[in-house]
Amino acid sequence: MTKQRKMGFFVLTALVIGNMMGSGIFMLPRQMAEVASPLATLLAWIFTGAGVLMIALVFGNLAVKRPDLTSGAQSHAYAFFNRPKAKQMAGFIAVWSYWVANWAGNVSLITSFAGYLSVFFPILNSRDSFVEIGGFTITEGQALTFAVCTVLLWGIAFIISKGVSGAGKINLVATVAKVGGFFLFIIIAVFSFQSVKMGAFYHPVYDSSGLKEGLLSQVNSAAIVTLWAFIGIESALMFSGRAKSGKAVQAATITGLVVAVMLYSLISILALGLIPKEKLIGSASPLADALNSVIGSGGSAVMAILALICLFGSAIGWVMMSAEAPYQAAKKGIFLPFLSKVNKNGTPIRSLVLTCLASQFFICSTLSGDIAVAYDFVVKVSTLAFLIQYFISPIFQLKLVFSGSTYENSKPIKRIVDGVVAILALGYSLWIMKSGTENLTIFLLSAGLFLMGFLLYPLMKKQTVLPKD
Repeated sequence: MTKQRKMGFFVLTALVIGNMMGSGIFMLPRQMAEVASPLATLLAWIFTGAGVLMIALVFGNLAVKRPDLTSGAQSHAYAFFNRPKAKQMAGFIAVWSYWVANWAGNVSLITSFAGYLSVFFPILNSRDSFVEIGGFTITEGQALTFAVCTVLLWGIAFIISKGVSGAGKINLVATVAKVGGFFLFIIIAVFSFQSVKMGAFYHPVYDSSGLKEGLLSQVNSAAIVTLWAFIGIESALMFSGRAKSGKAVQAATITGLVVAVMLYSLISILALGLIPKEKLIGSASPLADALNSVIGSGGSAVMAILALICLFGSAIGWVMMSAEAPYQAAKKGIFLPFLSKVNKNGTPIRSLVLTCLASQFFICSTLSGDIAVAYDFVVKVSTLAFLIQYFISPIFQLKLVFSGSTYENSKPIKRIVDGVVAILALGYSLWIMKSGTENLTIFLLSAGLFLMGFLLYPLMKKQTVLPKD
């Protein structure tokens, strides 16, 4: 066993849970209340949990069947083809789509940070006019939120550029705060829950144009929101090269998913019984506001502090991962060679700067709406972009099933089950993509960012070929 392969089950499980539970859990109650009734919320969690379970089973199975592929979906995309040029392009597009998804994903954490900061600085939600440009008005809250998000993004970039040796300690503090906050909220919510505040278990929801949304439409709308909560399920697979075994990766992925489903569904449902829906909708800090309605400002302040610590730690981790993925791919020869540059501290500085510049573009969304609107926008764009990753691995598993590769010593039923799981994972991803196309602007932006990768591909060195993984 090599020195690199030393991450065990508990470390990998913590990695999966920590990366999944970033901004999503702190903003979910408000998002779900806006688009779905309690019944639709519950159904969305059931369908999403089952769909993501299929994806998790695919990740875990591939970690065992092909432990040599240590870079997640980009390795699967590369291994899918036989011709060198096709292999290189597939790997390039896989890395590109993951990088693009992280641009928006980083901003979701940062805008959530600004949202919970507004608990202490309400001016971040001010709707007073700050400046008018033509017929476009920027409010004080929008301008200040933009400034806070920008400073936080580049402050994190500065910390990372210095090669933070205490990154592990920062993440540990963030994880402890996160778990403490969840238990605090759940305990209070269980004893303070009032079904009358939840309202009817099922009721129609009306969209921004006043159109009535039925149960199925509500579930579709909630599907993208719930999937965002599980972005990061691939974390253990991305670090499989440092894991003790493929089975450890498999077990950690499934365990992390189960824990996340329980916490997410419990918190999103309990919140509906703490605060009236009309107050929850549009909230920039829903968990803090929910506690505030029960135990006063002291409770919301504690939750807000915990959320800020958690989101800061998560933001550092995700920005680092966002810069690391293209850097590692560039070193292997399947991404832009320009990004293989590191500074004297060993930080992939070019990749880091470009990641932050791209994320800065999405921060501009805070100038066109309040914090909640900006958060929803970047989450939906990022979720659709992440779906590319969740297509690649199931397709690769289907290839193994049909070709029989890696199944020489397996029972026939194992091959059949893996094929069914891969098909269900693909079906789930297609359903989420269909739900995302209902907002044409978000879909076109996601598709446009993905297609940009083909424009950049000619910048690759033609003679560069990925070494055997």
